[in-house]
Amino acid sequence: MTIFDALILGIIQGITEFLPISSSGHLVLAQSILGINQQGNEFEILVHLGTLASILVVFLKDIKSIFFSIKSKNTQIFVYFIIIGTVPAVILGLGLKDFLLPLFENILAVGIALTSTGIILCGSYFIKKQGKELSYLKSIIIGFAQAVAIIPGISRSGMTITCALLLGLNSKDAAKFSFLLAIPAILGSGLFTFIDIDGDFHIKIEIALAGLISSFIVGMASLRWLIHILEKGKFYSFGLYCIFIGILTIIS
Repeated sequence: MTIFDALILGIIQGITEFLPISSSGHLVLAQSILGINQQGNEFEILVHLGTLASILVVFLKDIKSIFFSIKSKNTQIFVYFIIIGTVPAVILGLGLKDFLLPLFENILAVGIALTSTGIILCGSYFIKKQGKELSYLKSIIIGFAQAVAIIPGISRSGMTITCALLLGLNSKDAAKFSFLLAIPAILGSGLFTFIDIDGDFHIKIEIALAGLISSFIVGMASLRWLIHILEKGKFYSFGLYCIFIGILTIIS
């Protein structure tokens, strides 16, 4: 992998992590097109950490509010919601690790998953706008939606936001919970990956930085854009793109 490859993949990660079109699926496809055969999934974790930093910046006000009001009962309940929502991804991620890793090299599986994501997103068009509040049950259901998105080609933001909208949350609260829920999931995934490599890091520092920085900068822009799209009620439009790319991938 070259610095140019890392920049391209970082940009792709920054765009696709937040837009509901599956960052992992696009990274698999992009590496296949560019002819990159990177050992392990360390680079994917690095660019995910870059977009994690984007979440921390864009939602800094909300994160600071949580820390400064942690003694408040409402804040504590919201933190519990995030913890509960994270559990399914931890269980499925660890339990199905050996099954999931080969999927990152299976283009056909990615194509099928992207098509499935597209169908789910198109279905969000028919969800009526409501204003219900988050609950423990809703948190764990959204958590399972996030867990399914461990499969490359299934969009994490697409699954969690669509699920939250289906459960009655408004678009603003759905996006906020979805991306705050991503923080422990991405951190945990990165931690377990670095434990697994046991100090044997296969990526040069300049390539790692290129991917990390590009995914962070582009990620901030795409996250803000997605929030704007959600407010406009055009979330479903990404479904058509996913179906098109998914079918194209399957055929090719």
